[in-house]
Amino acid sequence: MHLETYPDSEMMMMDLANRIAGELKNSLFEHPWVSLVVPGGTTPGPMFDALSAADLDWSRVHVLLSDERRVPADHPRSNERLVRERLLTGRASAAKFVRLVPETDADWANVRARLDAELPISVLLLGMGADMHTASLFPGAPELGDALAQNAPSLMAITPPDGDLEPRLTLSARVLKGAMTTHVLITGDEKRASVERARKLSPKEAPIAAVLGSATVHWAP
Repeated sequence: MHLETYPDSEMMMMDLANRIAGELKNSLFEHPWVSLVVPGGTTPGPMFDALSAADLDWSRVHVLLSDERRVPADHPRSNERLVRERLLTGRASAAKFVRLVPETDADWANVRARLDAELPISVLLLGMGADMHTASLFPGAPELGDALAQNAPSLMAITPPDGDLEPRLTLSARVLKGAMTTHVLITGDEKRASVERARKLSPKEAPIAAVLGSATVHWAP
C-alpha cells in the first residue's frame, strides 16, 4: 500500500482527477479503449466534477461501477444516477457507460459476459467504509467468502449485513485485484485509522485488504 496524504479534500480531489486522467491517457496510447471503474457514494463527487473536464478521448473510455444497488437507474440511491450527474457530463459525456444490473434472473450470463469483455480493469477507483468494506464486499455478508474466492464469478449479488433496504451487486475481489492501477479514496481520521488497521487483517475481516497490496490510498482530513 502506498499512502498519499493531502492538507485538504479539495486539493486531493483535483490531484486524483489529474492522476486518473493521465493514467487513462497513457493507457489509450496502447489500447483501442480503456475501462474506468468508479464507486458510488457522495465522497467522489467533487473528483468526478474535475475529471469530467479532462481533455482526453472520452469516446474510448468505458465507465463501470464497482457496485450498485438493485434499483432503477433514476432512483435517488442509485450509484448510476450519481455517476451520470457528476462524471458523465461535459467532455466525459462521450464516454460509454456499461450497466451491470441484470433486468431478470435469466440476464445474469449476459451481464457477466458484458463485464468480462471489459477486463482487466484499466483504472480502478474504490472507496472504503469505516467498517473496512469496499465496493459491496461487506464484513459479515453471507456471500463474502464466495466473493473473495479465486474462482468467484466476476459479478455477484450480495446482502448487506446491516439491514440496508436494497440488495446489492458487486464486482468480486478477483476482478478488483486484477486491475492494472488501483486507487482508494478516503477522508477523515476514522477511515485513516481503519485503512491502517486493515493492513494487518485478512480480507474476510477487512475486505479492503484484498486490494491494498497494489493500491495507492489517497487521504485528506
